[in-house]
Amino acid sequence: MIEVVGVSFKKNSKIYYFSPKGLKIKKGINVIVETERGLQFGCVELPNFEIDENKLSTSLSCVIRIASKKDYEKHLKNVEDAKKALKKCKEMVEEYHLNMFIMDANYTFDRSQLLFTFLSDTRIDFRKLAKDLANIYKTRIELRQVGVRDKAREVGGYGSCGRKLCCSNFLCDFDSVSINMAKNQNIALNPTKINGVCGRLLCCLKYEDECYRECAKNLPKVGKFVKTDEGDGKVISVDILKQKYKVELKDGVVVEVGLNESN
Repeated sequence: MIEVVGVSFKKNSKIYYFSPKGLKIKKGINVIVETERGLQFGCVELPNFEIDENKLSTSLSCVIRIASKKDYEKHLKNVEDAKKALKKCKEMVEEYHLNMFIMDANYTFDRSQLLFTFLSDTRIDFRKLAKDLANIYKTRIELRQVGVRDKAREVGGYGSCGRKLCCSNFLCDFDSVSINMAKNQNIALNPTKINGVCGRLLCCLKYEDECYRECAKNLPKVGKFVKTDEGDGKVISVDILKQKYKVELKDGVVVEVGLNESN
């Protein structure tokens, strides 16, 4: 077990774990943390607690310090300057006739980097844009192309289940989700049912896929001819979780068979 705190960088956004380095930090306290992009200003959403180290998907960075009033004022200035940079970048994209939609702009706390995220259906040559932005803002510029799932993570919201979107709440990485996962779970292939707010397949289809595949191993597939106590027939439906399936006999009668009841 290892002690961590949960920190978010925007209101109602994803929570990341950091080592408190001996600090006891209450919920709602602002902190400066070390990230792969540099120092970041965040807010503690989950105070000190212990977690199994094996459950951490990435290496644990540290809380540098509890933020001071001066740190908070600097953070507010960074946010305001990032908004201005976002507006300027959008104007430049339009001027350069680039097929990209700039979503957001963020300074690291120490202003060592200015990150722009954008959406585009194609690859974009943004070298001139990046160079001109660097000349204006005198810092390292990163332009990161993201997909519609990343946009959903950034914007946030609630899914059809009534809970916060997994991507903006706890998912660290996007796993590959295929239409076969919906088929394995006997879910109707209706886009309004199996697609999330991003328009892509629901991330949660991945969660139980392994369980469904394991449960389906010994069940016959729909269309297969099998023998039952009532006679031979064709499998017309399968209930994976109940471990049962329905068979249409030669005389048209439909019988339900449990996995341990068939011959």
